[in-house]
Amino acid sequence: MSVTTEGAAHDQAIRPFTVETSDADLEDLRARVMATRWPEKEPVSDLSQGVQLETMQALARYWATEYDWRRCEERLKALPHFITEIDGLDIHFIHVRSKHEDALPLLVAHGWPGSVIEQLKIIGPLTDPTAHGASEADAFHLVIPSMPGYGFSGKPAVTGWGPEHIARAWAELMKRLGYDNYVASGGDWGGQIVDLMGAQAPAGLIGIHTNFPGAVRPDVAQAVQSGGPAPPDLSEEGTRLYEKLRDFFATDVAYALEMGTHPQTLYGIADSPIGLAAWMLDHDSASLALIARVFDGQSEGLTRDDVLDNITHYWLTNTGVSSGRLYRENKLGFFDPKGVSVPVAVSVFPDELYQVPRSWAEEAYPRLIHYNRLDKGGHFAAWEQPKLFASEVRAGLRSVR
Repeated sequence: MSVTTEGAAHDQAIRPFTVETSDADLEDLRARVMATRWPEKEPVSDLSQGVQLETMQALARYWATEYDWRRCEERLKALPHFITEIDGLDIHFIHVRSKHEDALPLLVAHGWPGSVIEQLKIIGPLTDPTAHGASEADAFHLVIPSMPGYGFSGKPAVTGWGPEHIARAWAELMKRLGYDNYVASGGDWGGQIVDLMGAQAPAGLIGIHTNFPGAVRPDVAQAVQSGGPAPPDLSEEGTRLYEKLRDFFATDVAYALEMGTHPQTLYGIADSPIGLAAWMLDHDSASLALIARVFDGQSEGLTRDDVLDNITHYWLTNTGVSSGRLYRENKLGFFDPKGVSVPVAVSVFPDELYQVPRSWAEEAYPRLIHYNRLDKGGHFAAWEQPKLFASEVRAGLRSVR
C-alpha cells in the first residue's frame, strides 16, 4: 500500500493525503490466505479455546475468493484525508465538515482492534443529520484520527506514545484545525483517551461522550485484576459488573497481557493474514460470538465485509505489531476514573465488557450530563449499531452546544 501526501512538510502543515493499494499487494494477500497451514480442529464444541477452525476457514474462503478491498478503498477515497506532524510523528485523520456551518466540531477516537474503518458508518448521520431523520441543530464537523502505530498514521520509533500523549496530540490536532470549541467521543482506547482529554481539560474542549466509561470503582477494579472476591457492599448491579469483568480477565484478556509485555514477539501476525485475523477476532467473548455467527451466515450488526475491511486495513498497513505497542505504553487502569472535569455523556451498551451503574458514573464524572442504557450493541458500538450510536452522541452532547 502506498500513501501520497502533498504540500509543505513544515511542522504545522496540514497535508492532503490519498491512498492507493497496488494489485501486487492484494494478490500477495490472497496467495497468503490460500496458502495458510491450518491446525487441527479444536477439541471442544464451543469458543472456550478461542476462534474456532470452522469460523476461520469460512473467513479465509470469503477473503480469498469473494471479498473486494477496492470497494472499501473507494469509500475511503471519497472522504477528505489529511496528514499533519505532531511531536515528530505523522498523524493521519479524516476531516468531514458538515454543510451546516453552525455544526459542533467532534473528534471521534477509535480503539484496538479498531481503526477509522470502524467509524465510517457514523459520518453521514453525524455530519448530515437532516438526511438521517434528525435536526440541523444536531450537526457535527467530524475529525477522525488514526492513533500512532495504527492505519495510515506514523509508527513511533521511540517509546512515549501512551494514551496521555495521544490525548494531548488530539487536543493539538483540534487546535491546529482552528476549532475553538469542540467535543470528543470514544470507545475502547478511544474512551480512555477522551477521558484523559477531559482530565487534561485543554482549552476548547467543552465536553466528551464515551461508550467505555472509566467509572469502575477502584476497589472493584483491584479485585478483578488480582482475582480477589467482590467487595461485600456491592449492589446487584455492581455485582453483575464485577462478575463480567472477572470473567473477562479470566478468559479473554490474554491478548492485552501479551501486547502489554512483549508486543514485538507477535511476528506471526505481520507474516500471516489468517494469524492477524484470528488475533483481532479474539478480543472479547460477545464480539467473537457475533462475528462467528456472521461467518456462519447469520445477519448481525456487522457483515463479513465489515469485519474484513478492518482486518485488511491492518494487513495492508502492516500495523498488527505497531498497534499493539500501545498496551506496552499504557501505565493506567483501563476502567478506572481519570479525574475528568468537563461535562460527560455516557452510553451503556448491553454487550460491552461491563455496564457501569449510573451512581458510579455520577461519582466518576461530577459533571455527568447524560446517562443512557441501550438495549442493543456491544464493544464496537459505532460500527455495529451506527444509528443508535449517532443518536446517543447527538442526545448526549446536545446540552453543551
